Amino acid sequence: MDQIKTGGFKLIGIKLPHKTSNEEGQSNIDCGELWQRFNEEGIKNKIPGKISDDIYAVYFAYEGDYTKPFSFFIGCKVNMDTRTPEDLDGLFIPVQNYQKVVAKGIIPDCIANAWRDIWAAKNNRGYKYDFEVYGEKSRDWKNAEVEIYLS
Repeated sequence: MDQIKTGGFKLIGIKLPHKTSNEEGQSNIDCGELWQRFNEEGIKNKIPGKISDDIYAVYFAYEGDYTKPFSFFIGCKVNMDTRTPEDLDGLFIPVQNYQKVVAKGIIPDCIANAWRDIWAAKNNRGYKYDFEVYGEKSRDWKNAEVEIYLS
């Protein structure tokens, strides 16, 4: 895992209306449904002021470690002065130190496997803002690379 300092950017997209948790696979259901909504409603195309086409999936507002409830957001990085439309949500990612992990393989399996490895490693994590970046290398779902940043 690489150490990196990043953040200080704004995202616009959608978030779960409630917290979810990894208990009994509930987050897989909730986060999967939000991804489905993001794609089906063409949310990416509704986001103003996009800096790139990279998609960010953010885990935040943890109530403890990965076994406790947390919030989930999907969106794109935008210019800091971009106004958030009423039907979308905004989220600011503060500057933090992160551990960077790269998940490689078939989506969504490689992402799930990477998170299982992260949880098993029991690293000293901050549980503040963790995020996945779906960039150019994630477009081929059969041979993808997704960057995961752990606070």
